[in-house]
Amino acid sequence: MPSVFAASTWRPPDNGRGTNALTRRQRRIVDGAERTSIVVAALVDTNILVYRFDPRFPDRQKISTEILRRGIAEDSIRVPHQAIMEFVAAVTKPLVGAMPLLLVQDAIREAEEMLRQFTVLYPDEMLLRTALRGAVAYQLSWFDAHLWAYAEHFGLSELLSEDFQHDRLYGTVRAVNPFL
Repeated sequence: MPSVFAASTWRPPDNGRGTNALTRRQRRIVDGAERTSIVVAALVDTNILVYRFDPRFPDRQKISTEILRRGIAEDSIRVPHQAIMEFVAAVTKPLVGAMPLLLVQDAIREAEEMLRQFTVLYPDEMLLRTALRGAVAYQLSWFDAHLWAYAEHFGLSELLSEDFQHDRLYGTVRAVNPFL
């Protein structure tokens, strides 16, 4: 399956290093009239990245592909480094009685494409402290609390995931299950 990431020529101006992703403004031409708009970015969970390559769930694969393509085109997706690490682990793990979704070298190539095409967010001490508090306050697993903390810490208002209660507000972050 061709990579959704490899087909794009979009590159973030700073490759995700040092610039607060939420302060970027994007200009576009719409129906011949110039308009200025603020891009509101969403954080994506690992499951969005994995479903892109999972033919066992064609509807989710299609939705994930569209989310990621639109995210590249509109610079509207942020990917936590945790999701890239989990992606490589998930797609290279053999399925029950079958091969893995991707070979290791293909998974690494896809991860490298994600690093080039999306703004990747990295944790700091405050993000980890937020995750610790979130795990207790919202009774989330450590990995889900850590993921939520990225969105909370970086001021992202939406978290795209099937692992959270749909449409629930966790702090300032609304969880959205795009597969419903």
